[in-house]
Amino acid sequence: MSNIANTPLPPYYAVIFTSIKEPNDTGYFDMALRMLELANGQEGFLGMESARNDVGITVSYWSNLESIKKWKMNSEHLIAQEKGKSQWYKKYKTRICLVERDYEFNK
Repeated sequence: MSNIANTPLPPYYAVIFTSIKEPNDTGYFDMALRMLELANGQEGFLGMESARNDVGITVSYWSNLESIKKWKMNSEHLIAQEKGKSQWYKKYKTRICLVERDYEFNK
């Protein structure tokens, strides 16, 4: 993903997911695409940004905490979480933050 999410004026929430993957990541890319497609249909989803080298960082943006809780409990997302733990990740950490201020530069 190479775009910067177009978020509304704050406040809104950011879920920061950082991870280190296992060498064998068969099926990971397809699941990541499906999760983005699924998240796009979730109430309260505002956008996402992602980058991966040795450490992957994905930031998803949400309008409220209730939407984040519903996303975490989405049945397909639960399957992806289990596959992540059993197959794809060595380690991950999730942080949920309130965005109080943002600004941007466009050339």
